[in-house]
Amino acid sequence: MQIIREWFHRHFSDPQVLILFFVLLGGTAAILTLGRIMAPVLASLVIAYLLEGLVGFLGRHRIPRLVAVLIVFLTFMAFLIFLLFGLLPKLSYQVGQMVGELPSMFGRGQRQLMRLPEKYPDFISQEQVVALVRFLQTELGHMGQRLLSFSVASVRGIVTFLVYLVLLPLMVFFFLKDKKAILEWITRFLPNNRDLTEQVWRNVDRQIGNYIRGKFLEILIVWVASYLVFFYLDLRYAMLMGSLVGLSVLVPYIGVTVTTLPVALMGFFQWGFSSELVTLLIAYGIIQLLDGNLLAPLLLSEVVHLHPVAIITAVLIFGGIWGFWGVFFAIPLATLIEAVIKSWPSINPNGDTLGTS
Repeated sequence: MQIIREWFHRHFSDPQVLILFFVLLGGTAAILTLGRIMAPVLASLVIAYLLEGLVGFLGRHRIPRLVAVLIVFLTFMAFLIFLLFGLLPKLSYQVGQMVGELPSMFGRGQRQLMRLPEKYPDFISQEQVVALVRFLQTELGHMGQRLLSFSVASVRGIVTFLVYLVLLPLMVFFFLKDKKAILEWITRFLPNNRDLTEQVWRNVDRQIGNYIRGKFLEILIVWVASYLVFFYLDLRYAMLMGSLVGLSVLVPYIGVTVTTLPVALMGFFQWGFSSELVTLLIAYGIIQLLDGNLLAPLLLSEVVHLHPVAIITAVLIFGGIWGFWGVFFAIPLATLIEAVIKSWPSINPNGDTLGTS
């Protein structure tokens, strides 16, 4: 019990620490209980938070806030229109075309596999190839069933998407335009003695803001680079494969593992075991090496220092709670938790605050 009392005194004896604890507890409880209902509001907050950096940048160049908000919001709407009417139709067309060609692609791949026992009889037998082909046929059938069930169940998702399409831009605009009034309204419900909470929020704000903006740039650069490389190599469905590779950087380690198989299979179905497939895999490996060792450290070196185990755990926990969106926001949420822990003050045995850890 003595150890527990010392730990509690070290971390919770300061009244401001208790205020910070209850603010975090209330925010977490609200998100867990109302997360699905308030999903459009939370998504709008995230987007507005991302765009606030651009508004602040324009404001530092003496542009009035309302004008800066209009410029950033119109740019955001132009980007959204490009996604909805330029990129998404092309991606959906390529997905439909690829699903329709799966049987023929599988047939070409099967013929390539059946030649392996002739070329390498010491390494693989005819029985192993037949077993592999049967397994792939079963998985292809299951994939078709899942796609069919998804298309039937996606009607409700389309309606939800249309609602989001109307609500999100409106809420993003008002979050940006009335930021000061909204923050003043929220602070009315907080205690006056909240210096520690504001200090921790400034640290968290810096890390999360830099992470989101850095990760957005990383996705964009990897996406464009992958598409250009795949297009140059004449890989089929280059835009779709490039999009998968770009989005894979959202989840470090796991994303790369998941997207490697589709890229390799697409190259195998198109070219078989050939020099073109080797070139594709080498180019893909170079993109991943440059991203992991140059681009990501350059954009996120001062923000994210999460251990791979922490990243995988965050993906499993938040993905289990919120599904796709939990996976999408797993790393920002884990970074938020890490920033709070690092900023959490402690009290030394003499009763003095040691400051942030």
